[in-house]
Amino acid sequence: MNARTSFLRAGTALSALALLLAGCSSASGSAESSESGDQSGAADGPTIAVSARTTDSDFYTLWLSGVKSEAEKLGATLTIYDANGDDSQQILDLQSARATSPDAILVDHGLEGITPAAVEALDAGIPLVSFDSVIDDDRVITVSQSDHDLADLAGNKLVDDAGGTADVIYVYVAGFAPLDLRNEKWTEIKEQNPGINEVAQIGVVNESTVVQVAEQAKASLQENPSVTAIFAPFDDFAKGASQAVRELGLEDTVKVYGADISDADIAVLTEDDSPWVATATTDPSNVGAVSLRTAYLAATGDAPEDDVLIPPALVTGEELRDQGITTVSELVDAFPDLRTDDISAVTK
Repeated sequence: MNARTSFLRAGTALSALALLLAGCSSASGSAESSESGDQSGAADGPTIAVSARTTDSDFYTLWLSGVKSEAEKLGATLTIYDANGDDSQQILDLQSARATSPDAILVDHGLEGITPAAVEALDAGIPLVSFDSVIDDDRVITVSQSDHDLADLAGNKLVDDAGGTADVIYVYVAGFAPLDLRNEKWTEIKEQNPGINEVAQIGVVNESTVVQVAEQAKASLQENPSVTAIFAPFDDFAKGASQAVRELGLEDTVKVYGADISDADIAVLTEDDSPWVATATTDPSNVGAVSLRTAYLAATGDAPEDDVLIPPALVTGEELRDQGITTVSELVDAFPDLRTDDISAVTK
């Protein structure tokens, strides 16, 4: 199988990608050992090392929760390494994990620099599963969200709401694989809908993404008063765009369409007259569960033959308000399509 294509195009800084994926932290890494399930189950089940680039965000907290709960169900023993946003530490974590000879290693959002350490583990006969990581080796089993589907759901919701005609501001930064894949679908949507007119492209990824996107969006909205929609397929982009619309008092005329979700995002989506009207998303906890199941299968000699793609669902602010949803856990109960128990299913 083929590892997922590179997160970074030539010349893009690794540190910028880290900000997009999870924010940054300079603390040293740490390892947490936990035996999951009852003692006999843990003893009989596989050992899985989890190398996380960082767990310092809503998404990663939920992702790791899904990993842990699924390991408990399956009776796997986990050792969790948290690099705290430090790329060099994640390399050391992978080396430490390899030295313990686990039955499989699960890597979360590893960047290009970890490839040599990952290859060492693979050469040692340890199966390696990655979630949204950049590891250049065909032996890696990859798990990812379907970024094309995310953009398709949100972009076509914009088209439908606009009746096929709208002047649109697009928020995008090239060089990040998830955003580049979403951009491919947005380009296709525009070609299929000539009434959708992209009048401006804005975007930035750094420590202040929300604030700076808000500033850019305000300037662009003032320069383009005909705009009725902003396509912002990353949640920090959508939050910044929504802030700009509110500050200019344009809630009644400009709508924002985004991607991804967290508890903080739900708070914005459910505000009265929120400009952010829809987001395409997966459930981070479910993504963690799928990632763990895939690693379990690899550890027990039953690895999937193909890369694992997790489909998203479209969520609207109106649906969230109508159902009184304020957290991602409540969201999953209301949107059962976000559960994908059939993907990388384990038969025991």
